[in-house]
Amino acid sequence: MKGVVCRGVDRKYYRFRGGRWYGGIATADCVGCNLRCVFCWGWQVRDNPAKAGFWCAPDEVAEKLAGIARRRGYTQVRISGNEPTLCREHLLAVLDRLEGSGLTFILETNGILIGHDPSYARDLSKYDFVHVRVSLKGTNSEEFAKLTGARPEAFELQIRALENLLDYGVSAHPAVMLSFSELGSVEKLKERLAEIDPRLLEEFEEEYVFLYPHVVKQLKKAGVWPRIAYSPDSIPQELV
Repeated sequence: MKGVVCRGVDRKYYRFRGGRWYGGIATADCVGCNLRCVFCWGWQVRDNPAKAGFWCAPDEVAEKLAGIARRRGYTQVRISGNEPTLCREHLLAVLDRLEGSGLTFILETNGILIGHDPSYARDLSKYDFVHVRVSLKGTNSEEFAKLTGARPEAFELQIRALENLLDYGVSAHPAVMLSFSELGSVEKLKERLAEIDPRLLEEFEEEYVFLYPHVVKQLKKAGVWPRIAYSPDSIPQELV
């Protein structure tokens, strides 16, 4: 992805917006991901990184996020849409510029790079206004491979990301895609997380597929259908 979505400290984005998630949050939607989840709502951008989006410097991203938050009365900001951790220098530069703003930064990530390199968690620990939401793609390695197209063993990097973040004192919690999971596998994952740290179980977030038309198209193409899913106009309030 280097050179395609990351260029020095700049990164590609495709929109900036406000939204109802987390009770109100300013969002910068980035371009580029290291997974190919079959349920991804941003797959159209994800699969065309060379053609999608526009380049932004860290100053511009921080200013736009803070501006949206200020105008709408939000206290939270995030980078979302694809995978925020791909352009490490850019992400850290954005955080540098948001430090002291009084805003909370929610880092939504699949955790792969943080699990691969503990120094990433170390770098994030410098920012006390950052909270990391590690989105686990399924409850075990088999589900992970089916949903992402990645090698099964990469699921362990997601678990290791949580361990690395906790080791460095970074505020974090797991958000687990459960739309395709059996109850037994969910319970096994919860047991494993509790063994790592009881706080991970206390802050366990359930994540489900939202059936936007372009998501339905992708699911049908992959020959995969969720056990539990919600239409965009009937998302339960507790999932917003």
